[in-house]
Amino acid sequence: MLLTIVGNGSMAKSLALGLEKQYEIEIVARDTQKAKESLAGLKKPVEILELKGVDITGKNILLCVKPNAFFEVATHLQGEANMLISILAGVNIETLERNILSDYTIRAMPNISAEFGNSTTTITGSKEKKEETLAIFKTIGEAFWVDSEKELDIATAIGGSGPAFLSLVAEAMMDGGVKQGLKRDMSMQLVASLFKGFGPLIQSEHPALIKDKVMSPAGTTAAGYSALEDGKVRDAFIKAIEKSFKRTQKD
Repeated sequence: MLLTIVGNGSMAKSLALGLEKQYEIEIVARDTQKAKESLAGLKKPVEILELKGVDITGKNILLCVKPNAFFEVATHLQGEANMLISILAGVNIETLERNILSDYTIRAMPNISAEFGNSTTTITGSKEKKEETLAIFKTIGEAFWVDSEKELDIATAIGGSGPAFLSLVAEAMMDGGVKQGLKRDMSMQLVASLFKGFGPLIQSEHPALIKDKVMSPAGTTAAGYSALEDGKVRDAFIKAIEKSFKRTQKD
């Protein structure tokens, strides 16, 4: 299958790097020279088309531009696509269908781990393309279908924005190690290793059970956990998900 990626930003590049292993890729970009430079890491040669007046008739489009650029980009897409898959947060299916002609319209929210085949992607839209779309995104990680756009928008705050939130956790833990006397490179290696090992762990047990296993009475974990509770870290993360979700609901 040929997938036509519209855009050449960070997410477009991550998706192209992940999907090229299983799919034929072509890129549509406003600046073709810039696109060639930013996509230099692709292992296979790809055709790069200029955005202005591009014909999308019969194609499977993966729309990866900034949400605030949507209406301008839509004016340049000519014809009627077979399938439109949009990763634009906050741009609903009704708006997509009103501005870009397509037989089927899908919304998906992957993240930048797509490059490494470890994306978490949530999908909704035309149910006729459910299995086909799930298959596409399962080539770059785990993929989940939800039945409503509201669920997808909530999931966006977790799966889409999550790498930024976890990066904050990682950076803070690295800085904490350095503050107490660890060399920077060792602190970074330890945190990176921690995140690598935590993936299988969180898939096997509820986080509360993991916490209870690690936290012994009056121990080091209990002391550190108390400090996190004093800082209202749990509350801050819950509010971060809420704020991110509400942002997808803006007009």
